[in-house]
Amino acid sequence: MKVAKEFHWEMGHRLPEHFGLCKNIHGHSYKMIVEFEGELNEQGMVIDFYDVEKIINPEIEKLDHAFMVKDDDELTLEFLEKLNSKKVVVNFFATVENICKYISKKIIKSSLPSNIKNVSVRVYETAEDYAEVFVAAN
Repeated sequence: MKVAKEFHWEMGHRLPEHFGLCKNIHGHSYKMIVEFEGELNEQGMVIDFYDVEKIINPEIEKLDHAFMVKDDDELTLEFLEKLNSKKVVVNFFATVENICKYISKKIIKSSLPSNIKNVSVRVYETAEDYAEVFVAAN
């Protein structure tokens, strides 16, 4: 059986190596749907939605109204430092695919109940565009 929860956050980024508009500083209203697949536990749940929020909300709080920047993008890092802006420094380009992988790794590293077998993370960068990753939990 599967259960899912939806999350939202606002975040800026840029893709300095991109050939088009995404090389510019800009942001998105991200939406993420996380699915947990597994057998029902003693309480008749795959996972309690309260526990899902305890796992995922701290990560969303780090991302919300932050700027995701690659660790070697010195120009943008300097700019963000001068503005004293909230940032998330990562070792990858902030594509929706990489953001999806990044969040899925955070979820898998958390203390998931033993009945959870698989986790699916879908991150929407726009209303029409998303990336999705499917990961075995145990």
